Amino acid sequence: RARPRPAARAVFGYDSYMRHAFPRDELDPLHCRGRGPDRGDPSNLNINDVLGNYSLTLIDALDTLAVMGNSSEFQKAVKLVIDTVSFDKDSTVQVFEATIRVLGSLLSAHIIITDTKQPFGDMSIKDYDNELLHLARDLAVRLLPAFENTKTGIPYPRVNLKKGVPPDSHNETCTAGAGSLLVEFGILSRLLGDSTFEWVARRAVKALWSLRSNNTGLLGNVVNIQTGHWVGKQSGLGAGSDSFYEYLLKSYILFGEKEDLEMFNDAYRNIQNHLRRGREACNEGEGDPPLYVNVNMYTGQLMNTWIDSLQAFFPGLQVLIGDVEDAICLHAFYYAIWKRYGALPERYNWQLQAPDVPFYPLRPELVESTYLLYQATKNPFYLHVGMDILQSLEKYTKAKCGYATLHHVEEKTKEDRMESFFLSETCKYLYLLFDEENPVHKSGNKFMFTTEGHVVSVDGRFRNSLWEDILPGAEESAEKPKASELRAANFSSNCNRVPDERRYLLPLKSNYMRQIDQMVGLI
Repeated sequence: RARPRPAARAVFGYDSYMRHAFPRDELDPLHCRGRGPDRGDPSNLNINDVLGNYSLTLIDALDTLAVMGNSSEFQKAVKLVIDTVSFDKDSTVQVFEATIRVLGSLLSAHIIITDTKQPFGDMSIKDYDNELLHLARDLAVRLLPAFENTKTGIPYPRVNLKKGVPPDSHNETCTAGAGSLLVEFGILSRLLGDSTFEWVARRAVKALWSLRSNNTGLLGNVVNIQTGHWVGKQSGLGAGSDSFYEYLLKSYILFGEKEDLEMFNDAYRNIQNHLRRGREACNEGEGDPPLYVNVNMYTGQLMNTWIDSLQAFFPGLQVLIGDVEDAICLHAFYYAIWKRYGALPERYNWQLQAPDVPFYPLRPELVESTYLLYQATKNPFYLHVGMDILQSLEKYTKAKCGYATLHHVEEKTKEDRMESFFLSETCKYLYLLFDEENPVHKSGNKFMFTTEGHVVSVDGRFRNSLWEDILPGAEESAEKPKASELRAANFSSNCNRVPDERRYLLPLKSNYMRQIDQMVGLI
């Protein structure tokens, strides 16, 4: 069958990285060379938080190769990782970034290699001896010092892979960074039968949860890990908060721990009560289109008039819980901004109808929500959105050897950087959007994506927790949901499905579409 066109983007980006940049962490797509951590300037966190001198882009792209069915390249890449990657490095990295980009990808690839059904074609590795799982454990052990010597149990944001927590470490971390480690740490614990990793990640989530405002139930975005004092009091759905909410739900989907779902439902209710503005229903009634704003966690008062591009993930999360109608509206708002600029600015001021922070680093969130909405509605409108995004990427971000960050979405100037999530997420979600027959959709296996787009099978073995007695708070909630309950909670008939007769109409009535276009200055 004809390969969906997004394959070409992924292959071009990956081949360019392998040709010009490997074994370094990232490809510089304008100068066709590799880059690693900025050793000259340790304060350059934008680079050093992510680049650990461990062939980041190669690792982050592993399961993309599998999802695209490219077994020869997948096997070659896995062998390269096994033969060349070591985490015994004098690199200070962000715990969150190392977890979602590196640990998550190693676990995903390990699960794909060892899956007896081999849904993606033959992705097995000859004489494979769990090397990727051992590498994942080695990395996680090097991240564990971040969880020590913290009075709240909330981890330090950064760790040196050789020496532990740097002596000059800050005591401040963001909610998403500290509270979005549970999916990867939980999978690792359950594969190894060693509760340590899940225990520390869970303790961090519970500590953050216990610090929510007793007035609004909201959390802030920056907290002091020693005192539990909120340094950043902004409550929103974007940077600093986004994946905390995502992982409450995804942890429940994977592990079936009821308390995760209870926290998520509580958080979602508070988000609807305090962050949502605009008319009540998406597709009927009067008033402004629904929008989620940034508010003060204690009072619920508006704090600013911008939203950031990371927030575009939220419609995808709403699809997972079955709130499809609301997802349609919020997605339409981000898509209108994309249409205006051919990209999503990092921050967009909805009052001024202009970017506050104008760069676009090839982020996947809008594509991710587009893909999940297409899966939920099968409305061809979302294929049209995908084509639009593809064409913009091709037109504005393609560089001599890869795809480049847009420095300014209005001027379309480029920056010499291709973040690893471009291959791990942006390309993967675009590919899957157009590949109806992909094993992710057709193999009968159920899959979930981590916050870095790594594919994980929803599998019975992740539902057996071996340590009821030592998980904090496990005593109260020891009764496990039965399989039938879980099926009910995750079953698609639970969703307020979009009626069939609407499948070929625009998902949003055209007067509402126009209203959104006006709101972002398109018309």
